[in-house]
Amino acid sequence: MRGVHPWSGVSERVRLGLITQWVTPELVDEVLSECRKRDRRPGALPAGFMVYFTLALALFHQDSYDDVAEQLVGGIKELSEYIPHKASFTRARERLGPEVVERIFHRLAGPRAPAGLAGAFYRGMRLAAVDGFLLDVPDNEANRLAFGGPKDSSGKPGGFPQVRVVTLTETGTHSSIDARVGGYNSGERDPAVAMAASASGMLVVMDRGFPGVELWKAYTGAGAHLLLRARSCVARRPVRHLPDGTYLARMNLAGQKGAHPGGVLVRVIEYRVDGGEVIRLLTDLFDHDAYSARELAVLYHERWEVESAYRQIKTFQRGRQEVLRSTDPQLVRQEVWAHLVVHHCLTGIIMQLADSNGIGPDRISFVKVLKHTRRSVVRQLADTPPKIRRFLTALAAKVRRKLDSGTRRLREADRFLKRPNSLYSYRPKDKPKALPRHVPARTITLQATIVQ
Repeated sequence: MRGVHPWSGVSERVRLGLITQWVTPELVDEVLSECRKRDRRPGALPAGFMVYFTLALALFHQDSYDDVAEQLVGGIKELSEYIPHKASFTRARERLGPEVVERIFHRLAGPRAPAGLAGAFYRGMRLAAVDGFLLDVPDNEANRLAFGGPKDSSGKPGGFPQVRVVTLTETGTHSSIDARVGGYNSGERDPAVAMAASASGMLVVMDRGFPGVELWKAYTGAGAHLLLRARSCVARRPVRHLPDGTYLARMNLAGQKGAHPGGVLVRVIEYRVDGGEVIRLLTDLFDHDAYSARELAVLYHERWEVESAYRQIKTFQRGRQEVLRSTDPQLVRQEVWAHLVVHHCLTGIIMQLADSNGIGPDRISFVKVLKHTRRSVVRQLADTPPKIRRFLTALAAKVRRKLDSGTRRLREADRFLKRPNSLYSYRPKDKPKALPRHVPARTITLQATIVQ
Protein backbone atom coordinates (compact mmCIF):
# COMPACT_ATOMS: atom_id res chain seq x y z
CA MET A 1 0.00 0.00 0.00
CA ARG A 2 1.33 3.41 -0.98
CA GLY A 3 2.36 5.55 2.00
CA VAL A 4 0.74 8.88 2.79
CA HIS A 5 2.84 11.89 1.90
CA PRO A 6 3.81 14.06 4.90
CA TRP A 7 2.09 17.07 3.25
CA SER A 8 -1.33 15.41 3.32
CA GLY A 9 -3.75 17.37 5.49
CA VAL A 10 -1.20 20.15 6.06
CA SER A 11 -0.82 21.85 2.66
CA GLU A 12 -4.21 23.55 3.11
CA ARG A 13 -2.50 25.90 5.55
CA VAL A 14 -0.45 27.52 2.77
CA ARG A 15 -1.38 31.09 1.83
CA LEU A 16 0.01 33.61 -0.67
CA GLY A 17 1.04 36.50 1.56
CA LEU A 18 -0.48 39.88 0.71
CA ILE A 19 -2.19 38.42 -2.35
CA THR A 20 -4.38 36.34 -0.03
CA GLN A 21 -6.50 39.40 0.77
CA TRP A 22 -7.95 39.07 -2.75
CA VAL A 23 -7.37 35.40 -3.58
CA THR A 24 -8.97 34.21 -0.37
CA PRO A 25 -9.49 30.52 0.50
CA GLU A 26 -13.23 31.16 0.22
CA LEU A 27 -12.88 32.52 -3.33
CA VAL A 28 -10.67 29.59 -4.31
CA ASP A 29 -13.21 27.09 -2.95
CA GLU A 30 -16.08 28.83 -4.78
CA VAL A 31 -14.29 28.81 -8.13
CA LEU A 32 -13.17 25.22 -7.73
CA SER A 33 -16.80 24.25 -7.09
CA GLU A 34 -17.96 26.21 -10.15
CA CYS A 35 -15.39 24.42 -12.30
CA ARG A 36 -16.10 21.06 -10.63
CA LYS A 37 -12.46 20.64 -9.73
CA ARG A 38 -12.54 18.43 -6.68
CA ASP A 39 -9.82 16.16 -5.37
CA ARG A 40 -10.52 12.59 -6.40
CA ARG A 41 -8.50 11.23 -3.51
CA PRO A 42 -6.64 12.72 -0.54
CA GLY A 43 -3.08 13.63 -1.43
CA ALA A 44 -0.20 15.99 -0.94
CA LEU A 45 -1.27 18.39 -3.71
CA PRO A 46 -4.99 19.21 -3.46
CA ALA A 47 -6.61 21.62 -5.92
CA GLY A 48 -6.82 24.48 -3.41
CA PHE A 49 -3.10 24.33 -2.74
CA MET A 50 -2.35 24.12 -6.46
CA VAL A 51 -4.19 27.39 -7.10
CA TYR A 52 -1.77 29.13 -4.75
CA PHE A 53 1.19 27.21 -6.17
CA THR A 54 0.24 28.22 -9.75
CA LEU A 55 0.06 31.88 -8.71
CA ALA A 56 3.38 31.48 -6.88
CA LEU A 57 4.95 30.24 -10.13
CA ALA A 58 4.04 33.63 -11.62
CA LEU A 59 5.14 35.59 -8.56
CA PHE A 60 8.53 33.78 -8.51
CA HIS A 61 8.79 33.26 -12.26
CA GLN A 62 12.57 32.97 -12.41
CA ASP A 63 12.66 30.17 -9.81
CA SER A 64 12.37 26.43 -10.51
CA TYR A 65 9.42 24.32 -9.32
CA ASP A 66 11.47 23.14 -6.37
CA ASP A 67 12.52 26.68 -5.43
CA VAL A 68 8.97 28.01 -5.74
CA ALA A 69 7.76 25.25 -3.45
CA GLU A 70 10.49 26.18 -0.97
CA GLN A 71 9.44 29.82 -1.12
CA LEU A 72 5.79 28.91 -0.62
CA VAL A 73 6.10 26.45 2.29
CA GLY A 74 9.42 27.47 3.85
CA GLY A 75 7.64 29.16 6.75
CA ILE A 76 5.73 25.97 7.66
CA LYS A 77 8.02 23.46 9.37
CA GLU A 78 5.85 20.42 8.62
CA LEU A 79 6.06 21.12 4.89
CA SER A 80 9.54 22.55 4.37
CA GLU A 81 11.34 19.22 4.92
CA TYR A 82 9.45 17.27 2.24
CA ILE A 83 9.19 18.83 -1.23
CA PRO A 84 7.32 16.76 -3.85
CA HIS A 85 8.98 16.01 -7.18
CA LYS A 86 8.48 18.36 -10.14
CA ALA A 87 6.46 15.70 -11.95
CA SER A 88 3.93 15.70 -9.12
CA PHE A 89 3.47 19.45 -9.46
CA THR A 90 3.11 19.15 -13.25
CA ARG A 91 0.43 16.44 -12.99
CA ALA A 92 -1.42 18.49 -10.38
CA ARG A 93 -1.31 21.58 -12.65
CA GLU A 94 -2.74 19.48 -15.49
CA ARG A 95 -5.59 18.33 -13.26
CA LEU A 96 -6.30 21.93 -12.26
CA GLY A 97 -6.34 23.26 -15.84
CA PRO A 98 -6.53 26.93 -16.96
CA GLU A 99 -10.24 27.60 -16.37
CA VAL A 100 -9.94 27.95 -12.59
CA VAL A 101 -7.24 30.62 -12.75
CA GLU A 102 -9.05 32.41 -15.60
CA ARG A 103 -12.25 32.58 -13.54
CA ILE A 104 -10.34 33.90 -10.54
CA PHE A 105 -8.98 36.68 -12.75
CA HIS A 106 -12.43 37.64 -14.01
CA ARG A 107 -13.82 37.57 -10.46
CA LEU A 108 -11.10 40.02 -9.34
CA ALA A 109 -10.62 42.19 -12.44
CA GLY A 110 -12.04 45.68 -12.54
CA PRO A 111 -11.13 49.37 -12.18
CA ARG A 112 -9.58 50.59 -8.92
CA ALA A 113 -9.25 54.36 -9.32
CA PRO A 114 -11.20 56.38 -6.74
CA ALA A 115 -13.13 59.41 -7.96
CA GLY A 116 -10.87 62.38 -8.61
CA LEU A 117 -7.63 60.45 -9.16
CA ALA A 118 -5.46 62.42 -11.62
CA GLY A 119 -5.12 60.75 -15.02
CA ALA A 120 -7.94 58.29 -14.34
CA PHE A 121 -10.97 60.32 -15.48
CA TYR A 122 -11.95 62.80 -18.19
CA ARG A 123 -15.15 64.79 -17.76
CA GLY A 124 -16.78 62.08 -15.69
CA MET A 125 -15.61 59.18 -17.88
CA ARG A 126 -13.16 56.62 -16.57
CA LEU A 127 -10.08 56.36 -18.82
CA ALA A 128 -9.04 52.96 -20.14
CA ALA A 129 -6.84 51.65 -22.93
CA VAL A 130 -6.92 48.52 -25.06
CA ASP A 131 -3.72 47.00 -26.38
CA GLY A 132 -1.88 43.70 -26.46
CA PHE A 133 1.50 42.09 -25.88
CA LEU A 134 3.27 38.83 -26.69
CA LEU A 135 4.99 36.32 -24.41
CA ASP A 136 7.49 33.70 -25.60
CA VAL A 137 6.63 30.08 -24.83
CA PRO A 138 8.83 26.97 -25.04
CA ASP A 139 9.50 25.89 -28.60
CA ASN A 140 7.84 22.53 -29.18
CA GLU A 141 5.37 21.14 -31.69
CA ALA A 142 2.33 21.43 -29.38
CA ASN A 143 2.94 25.08 -28.50
CA ARG A 144 3.75 26.06 -32.07
CA LEU A 145 0.60 24.36 -33.34
CA ALA A 146 -1.58 25.95 -30.64
CA PHE A 147 -0.18 29.51 -30.69
CA GLY A 148 1.95 30.03 -33.82
CA GLY A 149 4.86 32.43 -33.94
CA PRO A 150 6.89 34.79 -36.11
CA LYS A 151 8.33 33.54 -39.41
CA ASP A 152 11.09 34.73 -41.67
CA SER A 153 10.78 35.65 -45.34
CA SER A 154 10.99 31.99 -46.39
CA GLY A 155 8.15 30.94 -44.08
CA LYS A 156 10.37 29.19 -41.55
CA PRO A 157 9.92 29.83 -37.79
CA GLY A 158 11.81 32.99 -36.84
CA GLY A 159 11.73 32.70 -33.07
CA PHE A 160 9.82 31.22 -30.17
CA PRO A 161 6.12 30.44 -30.42
CA GLN A 162 4.20 33.28 -28.77
CA VAL A 163 0.98 33.69 -26.84
CA ARG A 164 -0.92 36.96 -27.35
CA VAL A 165 -2.56 38.79 -24.45
CA VAL A 166 -5.02 41.64 -25.10
CA THR A 167 -6.23 43.68 -22.13
CA LEU A 168 -8.60 46.49 -21.24
CA THR A 169 -6.54 48.43 -18.69
CA GLU A 170 -7.37 51.39 -16.48
CA THR A 171 -4.78 54.04 -17.35
CA GLY A 172 -4.75 55.73 -13.96
CA THR A 173 -3.89 52.62 -11.95
CA HIS A 174 -2.69 49.97 -14.47
CA SER A 175 -5.45 47.67 -13.16
CA SER A 176 -6.82 45.08 -15.57
CA ILE A 177 -10.53 45.48 -16.29
CA ASP A 178 -10.76 42.58 -18.75
CA ALA A 179 -8.40 40.39 -20.79
CA ARG A 180 -8.29 37.75 -23.51
CA VAL A 181 -5.56 35.17 -24.21
CA GLY A 182 -4.93 33.81 -27.71
CA GLY A 183 -2.22 32.93 -30.19
CA TYR A 184 0.30 34.90 -32.19
CA ASN A 185 -1.84 34.77 -35.33
CA SER A 186 -5.14 35.62 -33.63
CA GLY A 187 -4.60 39.39 -33.87
CA GLU A 188 -5.72 42.03 -31.40
CA ARG A 189 -8.94 43.43 -32.88
CA ASP A 190 -11.21 40.41 -32.32
CA PRO A 191 -10.25 40.05 -28.63
CA ALA A 192 -10.74 43.81 -28.28
CA VAL A 193 -14.27 43.53 -29.69
CA ALA A 194 -15.03 40.72 -27.23
CA MET A 195 -14.19 43.02 -24.30
CA ALA A 196 -16.53 45.85 -25.33
CA ALA A 197 -19.16 45.07 -22.69
CA SER A 198 -16.60 45.63 -19.92
CA ALA A 199 -15.97 49.23 -21.08
CA SER A 200 -19.44 50.65 -20.44
CA GLY A 201 -19.29 54.32 -19.37
CA MET A 202 -15.55 54.59 -20.09
CA LEU A 203 -13.50 56.56 -22.60
CA VAL A 204 -11.33 53.93 -24.27
CA VAL A 205 -8.09 54.83 -26.05
CA MET A 206 -6.54 52.57 -28.71
CA ASP A 207 -3.66 52.64 -31.16
CA ARG A 208 -3.84 52.74 -34.97
CA GLY A 209 -4.18 48.97 -35.40
CA PHE A 210 -7.69 48.82 -33.93
CA PRO A 211 -10.08 51.13 -35.87
CA GLY A 212 -12.88 49.25 -37.60
CA VAL A 213 -16.63 49.47 -38.03
CA GLU A 214 -17.33 46.30 -36.02
CA LEU A 215 -15.20 47.43 -33.08
CA TRP A 216 -16.69 50.94 -33.21
CA LYS A 217 -20.26 49.65 -33.10
CA ALA A 218 -19.44 47.14 -30.33
CA TYR A 219 -18.03 49.78 -27.97
CA THR A 220 -20.48 52.57 -28.66
CA GLY A 221 -23.32 50.04 -28.46
CA ALA A 222 -22.05 49.02 -25.00
CA GLY A 223 -22.17 52.62 -23.79
CA ALA A 224 -18.45 53.34 -24.11
CA HIS A 225 -16.76 56.27 -25.88
CA LEU A 226 -13.73 55.94 -28.13
CA LEU A 227 -10.51 57.82 -28.92
CA LEU A 228 -8.59 55.87 -31.56
CA ARG A 229 -5.54 56.69 -33.58
CA ALA A 230 -6.04 55.97 -37.29
CA ARG A 231 -4.03 55.63 -40.46
CA SER A 232 -4.28 58.28 -43.16
CA CYS A 233 -6.52 56.07 -45.33
CA VAL A 234 -9.25 55.68 -42.67
CA ALA A 235 -12.16 58.17 -42.70
CA ARG A 236 -10.15 60.47 -44.93
CA ARG A 237 -12.97 62.34 -46.75
CA PRO A 238 -14.56 65.13 -44.70
CA VAL A 239 -18.35 65.20 -44.59
CA ARG A 240 -18.54 68.42 -42.62
CA HIS A 241 -15.93 70.77 -41.17
CA LEU A 242 -16.36 71.87 -37.56
CA PRO A 243 -15.50 75.36 -36.23
CA ASP A 244 -12.49 74.14 -34.24
CA GLY A 245 -10.72 72.73 -37.33
CA THR A 246 -11.76 69.12 -36.80
CA TYR A 247 -14.18 67.45 -39.20
CA LEU A 248 -16.75 64.68 -39.48
CA ALA A 249 -16.14 61.74 -41.82
CA ARG A 250 -17.44 58.24 -42.42
CA MET A 251 -15.55 55.07 -41.61
CA ASN A 252 -16.70 52.17 -43.78
CA LEU A 253 -15.95 48.52 -44.29
CA ALA A 254 -13.47 47.69 -47.04
CA GLY A 255 -15.09 47.93 -50.46
CA GLN A 256 -18.06 50.01 -49.32
CA LYS A 257 -18.93 53.32 -50.93
CA GLY A 258 -18.66 56.43 -48.80
CA ALA A 259 -22.41 56.76 -48.29
CA HIS A 260 -23.01 53.09 -47.46
CA PRO A 261 -25.39 52.77 -44.46
CA GLY A 262 -23.16 50.13 -42.87
CA GLY A 263 -20.49 52.71 -42.01
CA VAL A 264 -20.20 54.94 -38.96
CA LEU A 265 -19.78 58.70 -38.58
CA VAL A 266 -16.65 59.78 -36.69
CA ARG A 267 -15.01 63.03 -35.68
CA VAL A 268 -11.43 63.37 -36.96
CA ILE A 269 -8.75 65.33 -35.09
CA GLU A 270 -5.41 65.96 -36.78
CA TYR A 271 -2.38 67.44 -35.05
CA ARG A 272 1.41 67.40 -34.87
CA VAL A 273 3.71 66.99 -31.89
CA ASP A 274 6.75 69.28 -32.02
CA GLY A 275 6.31 69.62 -35.78
CA GLY A 276 6.55 65.88 -36.40
CA GLU A 277 4.24 63.58 -38.35
CA VAL A 278 0.51 64.22 -38.54
CA ILE A 279 -1.39 62.20 -35.94
CA ARG A 280 -5.04 61.43 -36.70
CA LEU A 281 -7.55 60.59 -33.97
CA LEU A 282 -11.09 59.30 -34.36
CA THR A 283 -13.70 59.87 -31.66
CA ASP A 284 -17.45 59.65 -31.14
CA LEU A 285 -17.35 62.80 -28.96
CA PHE A 286 -18.80 65.16 -31.56
CA ASP A 287 -19.41 68.21 -29.33
CA HIS A 288 -16.35 70.33 -30.13
CA ASP A 289 -17.22 72.84 -27.39
CA ALA A 290 -17.50 70.25 -24.60
CA TYR A 291 -14.62 68.07 -25.85
CA SER A 292 -11.94 70.27 -27.35
CA ALA A 293 -9.54 68.88 -29.93
CA ARG A 294 -6.54 70.02 -27.91
CA GLU A 295 -7.74 68.24 -24.75
CA LEU A 296 -8.35 65.02 -26.64
CA ALA A 297 -4.96 65.25 -28.36
CA VAL A 298 -3.28 65.52 -24.95
CA LEU A 299 -5.50 62.76 -23.58
CA TYR A 300 -4.51 60.28 -26.29
CA HIS A 301 -1.03 60.05 -24.87
CA GLU A 302 -2.46 58.46 -21.72
CA ARG A 303 -2.53 55.32 -23.87
CA TRP A 304 1.13 54.82 -23.05
CA GLU A 305 0.12 53.94 -19.49
CA VAL A 306 -0.92 50.53 -20.78
CA GLU A 307 2.63 50.04 -22.10
CA SER A 308 3.92 50.79 -18.60
CA ALA A 309 1.57 48.11 -17.23
CA TYR A 310 2.89 45.61 -19.77
CA ARG A 311 6.45 46.49 -18.81
CA GLN A 312 5.61 45.68 -15.20
CA ILE A 313 4.43 42.22 -16.25
CA LYS A 314 7.03 41.39 -18.89
CA THR A 315 10.19 42.98 -17.51
CA PHE A 316 9.81 43.00 -13.72
CA GLN A 317 7.30 40.31 -12.79
CA ARG A 318 8.19 37.72 -15.44
CA GLY A 319 11.79 38.83 -15.93
CA ARG A 320 13.51 40.45 -18.90
CA GLN A 321 13.33 38.26 -22.03
CA GLU A 322 12.27 35.22 -19.98
CA VAL A 323 10.38 32.37 -21.68
CA LEU A 324 7.29 30.99 -19.96
CA ARG A 325 7.96 27.69 -18.24
CA SER A 326 4.99 25.61 -19.51
CA THR A 327 5.50 23.14 -22.36
CA ASP A 328 1.82 22.26 -22.75
CA PRO A 329 -0.64 24.74 -24.37
CA GLN A 330 -3.22 24.36 -21.58
CA LEU A 331 -0.56 25.00 -18.95
CA VAL A 332 0.66 28.01 -20.96
CA ARG A 333 -2.82 29.53 -20.72
CA GLN A 334 -2.95 28.72 -17.02
CA GLU A 335 0.42 30.41 -16.52
CA VAL A 336 -0.62 33.55 -18.43
CA TRP A 337 -3.82 33.91 -16.40
CA ALA A 338 -1.75 33.48 -13.23
CA HIS A 339 0.51 36.37 -14.29
CA LEU A 340 -2.55 38.55 -14.89
CA VAL A 341 -4.01 37.67 -11.48
CA VAL A 342 -0.75 38.42 -9.68
CA HIS A 343 -0.26 41.73 -11.50
CA HIS A 344 -3.80 42.83 -10.71
CA CYS A 345 -3.25 42.06 -7.02
CA LEU A 346 0.05 43.97 -7.04
CA THR A 347 -1.72 47.04 -8.44
CA GLY A 348 -4.19 46.65 -5.58
CA ILE A 349 -1.36 46.80 -3.05
CA ILE A 350 0.02 49.89 -4.79
CA MET A 351 -3.39 51.57 -4.57
CA GLN A 352 -3.63 50.75 -0.85
CA LEU A 353 -0.23 52.33 -0.20
CA ALA A 354 -1.00 55.36 -2.38
CA ASP A 355 -4.36 55.98 -0.68
CA SER A 356 -2.96 55.66 2.84
CA ASN A 357 -0.17 58.15 2.06
CA GLY A 358 -2.13 60.61 -0.08
CA ILE A 359 0.08 60.28 -3.17
CA GLY A 360 -0.47 59.13 -6.75
CA PRO A 361 -0.04 55.40 -7.52
CA ASP A 362 2.51 56.19 -10.24
CA ARG A 363 4.90 57.29 -7.48
CA ILE A 364 4.93 53.87 -5.82
CA SER A 365 7.75 51.60 -6.99
CA PHE A 366 6.28 48.47 -8.59
CA VAL A 367 9.59 46.61 -8.24
CA LYS A 368 9.82 47.20 -4.51
CA VAL A 369 6.17 46.28 -3.94
CA LEU A 370 6.85 43.07 -5.90
CA LYS A 371 9.83 42.27 -3.67
CA HIS A 372 7.91 42.91 -0.44
CA THR A 373 5.02 40.78 -1.67
CA ARG A 374 7.43 37.94 -2.33
CA ARG A 375 8.82 38.32 1.17
CA SER A 376 5.33 38.14 2.65
CA VAL A 377 4.96 34.73 0.98
CA VAL A 378 8.37 33.40 1.94
CA ARG A 379 7.92 34.31 5.60
CA GLN A 380 4.23 33.35 5.68
CA LEU A 381 3.78 36.54 7.72
CA ALA A 382 0.54 37.55 6.01
CA ASP A 383 -1.59 34.41 6.00
CA THR A 384 -4.54 35.79 7.99
CA PRO A 385 -6.47 39.10 7.72
CA PRO A 386 -4.94 40.55 10.96
CA LYS A 387 -1.42 39.63 9.82
CA ILE A 388 -2.09 41.13 6.38
CA ARG A 389 -3.16 44.41 7.99
CA ARG A 390 -0.04 44.48 10.19
CA PHE A 391 2.23 43.73 7.22
CA LEU A 392 0.59 46.49 5.15
CA THR A 393 0.96 48.94 8.03
CA ALA A 394 4.67 48.15 8.23
CA LEU A 395 4.95 48.44 4.46
CA ALA A 396 3.16 51.80 4.42
CA ALA A 397 5.72 53.14 6.88
CA LYS A 398 8.39 52.53 4.23
CA VAL A 399 6.68 54.49 1.47
CA ARG A 400 8.40 57.81 2.14
CA ARG A 401 11.75 56.15 2.79
CA LYS A 402 11.88 53.40 0.14
CA LEU A 403 8.80 52.87 -2.00
CA ASP A 404 8.12 56.42 -3.20
CA SER A 405 9.84 56.90 -6.57
CA GLY A 406 8.97 60.60 -6.70
CA THR A 407 7.21 62.50 -9.45
CA ARG A 408 7.42 60.74 -12.78
CA ARG A 409 9.88 62.38 -15.16
CA LEU A 410 9.43 62.99 -18.87
CA ARG A 411 11.90 60.77 -20.71
CA GLU A 412 12.66 59.95 -24.30
CA ALA A 413 14.97 57.45 -25.95
CA ASP A 414 15.51 56.34 -29.54
CA ARG A 415 13.50 53.23 -30.36
CA PHE A 416 15.34 50.19 -31.69
CA LEU A 417 14.35 46.59 -32.35
CA LYS A 418 15.03 44.88 -29.02
CA ARG A 419 15.06 41.21 -30.06
CA PRO A 420 15.99 40.79 -33.73
CA ASN A 421 15.60 37.36 -35.34
CA SER A 422 18.99 37.72 -36.99
CA LEU A 423 22.16 37.27 -34.96
CA TYR A 424 23.80 40.06 -36.93
CA SER A 425 23.84 43.64 -35.72
CA TYR A 426 20.96 45.83 -36.86
CA ARG A 427 22.65 49.10 -35.87
CA PRO A 428 25.67 50.54 -37.72
CA LYS A 429 28.80 50.08 -35.68
CA ASP A 430 29.69 53.76 -35.95
CA LYS A 431 26.31 54.79 -34.46
CA PRO A 432 26.30 54.31 -30.69
CA LYS A 433 23.03 53.71 -28.92
CA ALA A 434 21.53 56.97 -27.66
CA LEU A 435 21.09 57.22 -23.90
CA PRO A 436 17.76 58.20 -22.31
CA ARG A 437 17.55 61.93 -21.90
CA HIS A 438 15.31 64.42 -20.14
CA VAL A 439 13.03 66.37 -22.44
CA PRO A 440 10.69 69.33 -21.99
CA ALA A 441 6.94 68.99 -22.30
CA ARG A 442 5.68 68.39 -25.85
CA THR A 443 4.01 71.07 -27.94
CA ILE A 444 0.79 69.96 -29.65
CA THR A 445 -0.28 71.92 -32.74
CA LEU A 446 -3.55 71.34 -34.56
CA GLN A 447 -2.94 70.54 -38.21
CA ALA A 448 -2.93 73.89 -40.03
CA THR A 449 -4.42 72.52 -43.25
CA ILE A 450 -7.80 71.86 -41.62
CA VAL A 451 -8.03 74.99 -39.49
CA GLN A 452 -10.40 77.30 -41.37
